Amino acid sequence: MRWEELTGPDLAEAAKATGLCIVPVGSLEYHGPHLPLATDALNAHAVACLAAEREPAIVFPPHYFGQLNCARHFPGGVAIEPRLLGELLAAVCDEIHRNGFAKILLHNGHGGNQHLLHNFAQCELYRRKAYALYVTPWLTKPELREQIKRICPAPGGHGDEVETSMTLVTAPHLVRMDRMPKDAFPPQGRMKHLEGAYSGIWWYADYPEHCAGDPRGASAEKGRKVLEIYVQALADTIRAIKADRVVPGLQQEFFDRVDRVGGEA
Repeated sequence: MRWEELTGPDLAEAAKATGLCIVPVGSLEYHGPHLPLATDALNAHAVACLAAEREPAIVFPPHYFGQLNCARHFPGGVAIEPRLLGELLAAVCDEIHRNGFAKILLHNGHGGNQHLLHNFAQCELYRRKAYALYVTPWLTKPELREQIKRICPAPGGHGDEVETSMTLVTAPHLVRMDRMPKDAFPPQGRMKHLEGAYSGIWWYADYPEHCAGDPRGASAEKGRKVLEIYVQALADTIRAIKADRVVPGLQQEFFDRVDRVGGEA
């Protein structure tokens, strides 16, 4: 069920029935000359909606604002000031809770959000919350990554064979196959001499054209197969989160102990 398509009373009933709201978190950024700027958000939202059909949950409208500082050198990107980015996401989560949801899942569709969302989840422990917050990346299990690699063998990471194939299914009218890049985009390795050290410029160092991989082998057939893997993985995660009683209990225990610090034993 999509949040924006429900009436107020229907949303209230759905909150009671499911208890879980999924927020697809993407970005607005350059994905090569052939893909729409909202690729990450569109695909994350499509996966969430399909997964919620298998394991009922409410899907929030796409959250288009992610960590995008590394892509500001291309047109179409929207990079929000980092502190405001966190405050905006916190406000969205608080409003979702105010509408009756005890659990919120941030479903990430943008690689640049990985550190942002993990840090956001940890920072949320700064204050007591009456809801449980969960974060999922696109895919973490090695066996699932291997399944996708067998479908789309070309190395990638951004605007690549996987993203292009998926978008040919989720938003085919937005894919410009006539603008497909003529060459692949391998990593340039301009920071190899700094192995063991991290810099925020690492993505630009490897991929200054803000594309990673080779999209030329993309097809809707591959996209449907990849989409099935993502959807089933997320549906399994939704089912586990809905049944979870551990995280809410741990949060209660943690904040109770926080409140007792400095007081009587």
